[in-house]
Amino acid sequence: MFDKKHCYGVILAGGIGSRFWPISREDRPKQFLDFTGSGKSFLRMAYERFKGIVPEENILIVSLDRYRDLILEHIPELDEKNLLLEPYGRNTAPALAFTAYSLLKRDPDAVMIVSPSDHLISDYDLFRDTLMVALDHACNSPVIITLGIVPVRPDTNFGYVQAVGGRQVFDSEVPVKVKTFTEKPDAALAEVFIKSGEFFWNSGIFIWQASVLKEELERFAPEITSLFSGWETVLGSREEKNFLEKVYMNMERVSVDYAVMEKTERAVVLPAKFGWADIGNWESLYDYLAAKDENGNAIRATKKLVQNDRNNIVYSSVPRKLVAMSGMENFVVIDTGDVLLICPRDDKKLKEITTYIGLPEYENYR
Repeated sequence: MFDKKHCYGVILAGGIGSRFWPISREDRPKQFLDFTGSGKSFLRMAYERFKGIVPEENILIVSLDRYRDLILEHIPELDEKNLLLEPYGRNTAPALAFTAYSLLKRDPDAVMIVSPSDHLISDYDLFRDTLMVALDHACNSPVIITLGIVPVRPDTNFGYVQAVGGRQVFDSEVPVKVKTFTEKPDAALAEVFIKSGEFFWNSGIFIWQASVLKEELERFAPEITSLFSGWETVLGSREEKNFLEKVYMNMERVSVDYAVMEKTERAVVLPAKFGWADIGNWESLYDYLAAKDENGNAIRATKKLVQNDRNNIVYSSVPRKLVAMSGMENFVVIDTGDVLLICPRDDKKLKEITTYIGLPEYENYR
């Protein structure tokens, strides 16, 4: 049986949530917002999920330096030594290299559960039990575990994991060897994966010994790990901030999926049967929300007048404002007070708009 004192929960919370613009902004991105009406932000919910799995003093949050005060606002009980702050966002591989090195300096026997901050989990008991199985396996084997979700549609927003053994491994209660790992395929390939019946969605939740991740990063991504040379003495010291500034200034953007998961031979997948939603864009939020009217409209507004509208996502944060619609179908309508977004429910069109928001004249609206 594993020793919980060596188990750590790591929450990745550094993204800017551009696909949820205009609600998610650079100064308050989606991990700090309440999309579900629960009164809790994504970050707060992620923190509370870990509290029953690892010791509370072993929960770490990895984010950007600019979000330090926001994190402590949402989790005031967090010990600041458990706040790992990056100067710039460089995707998940650099963030997890920083985390692994920091943990190894603290605890050479550290085992990490890594989870993004923007997941919604139902059936907490099953979630906890699944992670306990994964922790027990990771503590005793030098493997990299990903939790696999049985897919229900060909979605290009997720990585896909093919397990050795095909469809019958969906019911396995222990981790099984990964055959292939593909990060976010195009639509045609995702369709092939679904039809084959042999692929899981990669949940983005990983479990591994910190030392194992270090070895695999140093083997497959030396362009990342070489920049951390000297970490043994600098991390946790007064020089850490200046050190990280230099490290990240020269760091490429790369995900741990691409840097390690597509290349390692140590990967295994544990089938996960708890309810899971990766809330990465408006479409995924629409799929998750149960509170839709009889015409499929998901609406959050103080006052609404909706006639002959179907399958729309409507959100207004303006008190006492009436949202009146008629004859609209498959649209996203978002009113934040300073921005009104009206766009078809098409992720490509939404991405086009957020690209234009990067122009200098729209700086005040990012």
